[in-house]
Amino acid sequence: MRRVAITGMGVISPIGNNLETFWNNAVAGVNGIATITKFDVSNGFPVTFAGEVKGFNAADFGVDPKTARRCALFTQYALAASKMAVADSGIDFAAEPDPYRFGCTIGSGVGGIDVTENEVLRMERGKTAKISPFSIPEMIANMAAGMVALQHGLRGLNYGVVSACATGLHSVGAAMRAIQHGEADVVLAGGCEAPICPVAVAGFAALHALSTRNDDPAHASRPFDKGRDGFVMAEGAAVLVLEDLDRARKRGARIYAEVAGFGQTCDAYHMTAPMPSGEAGARAMSLSMAEAGVSGEDVDYVNAHGTSTPMNDKTETAVIKQALGESAARKVSVSSTKSMTGHLLGGTGALETVVCAKAIETGIVPPTINYETPDPECDLDCTPNVARERPVKVALNNSLGFGGHNAVVALKAV
Repeated sequence: MRRVAITGMGVISPIGNNLETFWNNAVAGVNGIATITKFDVSNGFPVTFAGEVKGFNAADFGVDPKTARRCALFTQYALAASKMAVADSGIDFAAEPDPYRFGCTIGSGVGGIDVTENEVLRMERGKTAKISPFSIPEMIANMAAGMVALQHGLRGLNYGVVSACATGLHSVGAAMRAIQHGEADVVLAGGCEAPICPVAVAGFAALHALSTRNDDPAHASRPFDKGRDGFVMAEGAAVLVLEDLDRARKRGARIYAEVAGFGQTCDAYHMTAPMPSGEAGARAMSLSMAEAGVSGEDVDYVNAHGTSTPMNDKTETAVIKQALGESAARKVSVSSTKSMTGHLLGGTGALETVVCAKAIETGIVPPTINYETPDPECDLDCTPNVARERPVKVALNNSLGFGGHNAVVALKAV
């Protein structure tokens, strides 16, 4: 089976709209969460803050303005991130002889929910005839993958994964499998989301899933802290170039890390709550480690799903202990970068794979900010508040989504 390398990465996020800015801000513990500006929250809206992308213009990333006007924001984010990832990889797809060897797996959890909301409001105002002819292709979740393929001329495998908060990581795992089994040589993998609109924020608030610290948004996302009260909605995209390792070496590519293992399971327990025992999540971690050929003692860093909800963080602590073993779990560095970015839903797994790859490349573990009060039920080393320098040879990335979807990717230094 072929080995898989990460040779390019692109990021649009609440703490930076390129890889360098994003990583520097993550290491510095920069907070990207503030009062919502995309719609009016002054009339008693239940949650008034989110992790918004700042200063985004698709044209700044080489996306044709006409194309951008016909794409929902989540797709624009994916197009921009893919442009940067491909440039970072150094691959010129136009010069490649067989476009059917290149593919794309980019997913979104809620797709163009903002487009759906706007078009429904337009109809309620009696303007049915004014519905945009692009409304359907804008809102469907697979369109990010389709448009990225169109942009780069990728004629191989192409689809959009939809598995809630595990979407981005399932996309990376699917791309890895395609390359391992010879179905493709290069796959652009990632996730994207643009859910900062009234119906999405209000809907997640109605689930009692969101933090309600409206008076202190900068400290609202506090994974593993005893005072955590919910996650923070966020938007953005991350795209990674996954490539056959031998091919990457032959062309002299920079290799960030090897995608060495992937595990996926389902809780089959509850629509939104995690399995209390953590058994299924731990199994996904164990599967990823087994494929990568590593044990719990070999793992240096875990980028936790770490949503800042009371149940997730408690359960994930148990998941990590079960998978790595109690002794190894006590020594591993864990952090949740959602403390800075918020939760990008379908984009988060891809973004946090970028974090793991950069941790391996730089030997720096980014912090979990806003950690103030220890919780006895979350008693692992969550790298509180300040980044830590340490060698990272093996990193695991956890994603645990609504619907019981568990996905874990294991990255190794090459």
